[in-house]
Amino acid sequence: MKYTKLGHTGLDVSRICLGCMSYGDPARGNHAWSLDEDASRPFFRQAIEAGVNFFDTANVYSAGSSEEITGRALAEYARRDEVVIATKVHGVMRPGPNGRGLSRKAILTEIDASLSRLGVDYVDLYQIHRWDPHTPIEETLEALHDVVKSGKARYIGASSMWAWQFSQALYLAEAHGWTRFATMQNHYNLLYREEEREMLPLCLDQGIGVIPWSPLARGRLTRDWDESTNRSENDEFGKTLYDTTASDRQIVERVAEVAAERNVPRAQVALAWLLAQDALTAPIVGATKEHHLADAVAAVDLELSADEISRLEEPYTPHSVAGFS
Repeated sequence: MKYTKLGHTGLDVSRICLGCMSYGDPARGNHAWSLDEDASRPFFRQAIEAGVNFFDTANVYSAGSSEEITGRALAEYARRDEVVIATKVHGVMRPGPNGRGLSRKAILTEIDASLSRLGVDYVDLYQIHRWDPHTPIEETLEALHDVVKSGKARYIGASSMWAWQFSQALYLAEAHGWTRFATMQNHYNLLYREEEREMLPLCLDQGIGVIPWSPLARGRLTRDWDESTNRSENDEFGKTLYDTTASDRQIVERVAEVAAERNVPRAQVALAWLLAQDALTAPIVGATKEHHLADAVAAVDLELSADEISRLEEPYTPHSVAGFS
């Protein structure tokens, strides 16, 4: 495994982050395809043994059970100071008008609830899961600053939003002396490259670590175009993310071609392309089969040629913005 700094911080993270949305009680929340605790635990052990030290979850994943499973597994397989734990706040967690969002009340309530479920005293990275248009960003930023100063989080991050919104947040934090966002968790892969227009240049300029979600386009980059999976058939959010355009199909076919030429799985090619991008810190990779993690780890050492990268990128056409809601 290789390691890199998380944005402008001094924190070292593995170039692969294990995404924990796949681990949770299938009866809780809306992730019927998630793995229960017994089925999930081997993936945490596999990740630790492979040198992965970076783990990402969220309070809303399987109604909190993802955090519970993640916390218990990491406590068994690693020391707390060896792992980097990231979680998120924003979505609906309880009934009532204050049961979601990024108000001061919601943030200070949810950080304590997440720490309790994870079984830890602090998280390394506390992220806002989306932009909250109903709460002044100043209120959100000051609350996050207080979370850091209280010792409950080491760093803060953001997720999918417009670049102008992220720029505004960075500016206001600096103007007020509040803790600055260290990371951006955005939607980015070979089938969705709209982040290259504004967000990625902003992150490069400002020293922000980029940790994209859905790096394999919900698995579309790893299988034949017409092939489906249990998750693709039941993931309602995932169905809103990708077009069925000719260019998308051509990109999927090019990934298959390069993979065949290199004699490696397609996932390795798609992840190696991401890891070759200057702005990238670590893609957040989900794993529900042993080879998923093995391929992700192997991708760290797979170097694509300039010609291969050009072939993979060439068919891309502009897409509608997806993943902000």
